[in-house]
Amino acid sequence: MNAHAAPVAAKDRFESLDVLRGIAVLGILMVNIQAFAMVWPAYQNPTAHMDFTGINQTAWFFQHVFFEMKFITLFSALFGAGIILMTGDGPDSSTKVHYRRMLWLLAFGLVHAYALWFGDILVTYALAGMIVVLFRRMSVGKLVFWGLFWTALTGLIMVGLMASFMMLPDTMGPADVGMGMTPDQLAAQVAAYQAGWLDSRGYNAFVAVSSQLGGLMFAGRIIGVMFLGMALFKSGFLLAQWSVVKYLLSAVIGLGLGIPLVWFGADHALANNFALDQMWVHTATNYGGSLLMAFGYAAVVMLICKAPVLSLLRAPFRAAGRMAFTNYLTQSIAMVFIFVGAPGLGLFGTMERIDQVQLVLAVWVVQLIVSVLWLQVFRYGPFEWLWRALTYGKLHPILKERAAA
Repeated sequence: MNAHAAPVAAKDRFESLDVLRGIAVLGILMVNIQAFAMVWPAYQNPTAHMDFTGINQTAWFFQHVFFEMKFITLFSALFGAGIILMTGDGPDSSTKVHYRRMLWLLAFGLVHAYALWFGDILVTYALAGMIVVLFRRMSVGKLVFWGLFWTALTGLIMVGLMASFMMLPDTMGPADVGMGMTPDQLAAQVAAYQAGWLDSRGYNAFVAVSSQLGGLMFAGRIIGVMFLGMALFKSGFLLAQWSVVKYLLSAVIGLGLGIPLVWFGADHALANNFALDQMWVHTATNYGGSLLMAFGYAAVVMLICKAPVLSLLRAPFRAAGRMAFTNYLTQSIAMVFIFVGAPGLGLFGTMERIDQVQLVLAVWVVQLIVSVLWLQVFRYGPFEWLWRALTYGKLHPILKERAAA
């Protein structure tokens, strides 16, 4: 494959990558909103904050089974594919531009993590991208092997950590291991986020540092999935180049095995009320099941991309994918405005899970519409344009050329 010395032109884009990226960036908000709207331990232990009965419990089950870790897996795989798309995989490919891109992405990520939201993924992506690019010339088989190796190794470490909770004394509870809060701690965090942006920065910075250190510890998953994304790109899977039969088979295997596995883990967690000594079960089932489901989701999207009759259905997701960086960051801007106090609305700790789901659906509609309308006038999303300008050291035209009258 040839290296690109300049940004990928519109005519050189692969529709399947844009459509899948658009779906992925929308899907991750369904999971992230829990960390925007509630105290951070509620992400791992949903009983830690607000109501967890009835429709709210159903909302969690829906989020966990169909979204948690599935869409970030797709996003990570596409990031790996994008590295090859931008740098090429031949022996003469230059990585200088790539490293500039990653350094600027790291800068964006640090601002995002501390000024907006502790759950930033850009810092981890930037650091992982600096490593993964070194292996882009490996064969598909080697990329799959090492992708599965690092993903499995990280999973064993994560599940082992969760399984160690079984050795804790019976007197210890979730709060003792960071998966819960005392009533006073919970009230203090809610009050800080409702008070305003400045008041919440202390909590945000503490969790951001913890998340980034944890991200380094479990970076093997991200690196492994990026390897798999490179393999799927090289094999033509992500370019909708496989046959319909192969994609159908991939979807059946991925979803047919993945959904029951994750469903079992979610049922088990509910049955045991998220007991610490049982938390490793739904962690393990979702860790493995999310890989299978992401593969199945991607296969379904590739089938949709192979059907000319579905071009209108794909169009808004393609636009959202072309503006994925902008959509990711504007999701955070919107969520911080809604949930953090002055100058925002300060709704932190007041919106139940079912209402969070409804808010996400509304954001999806807005971002799909805005993405389509924006790209009618502009070549790139605003943050994509800024990232390119910083990377290449020059201002690329952002307005589309209009044909002469």
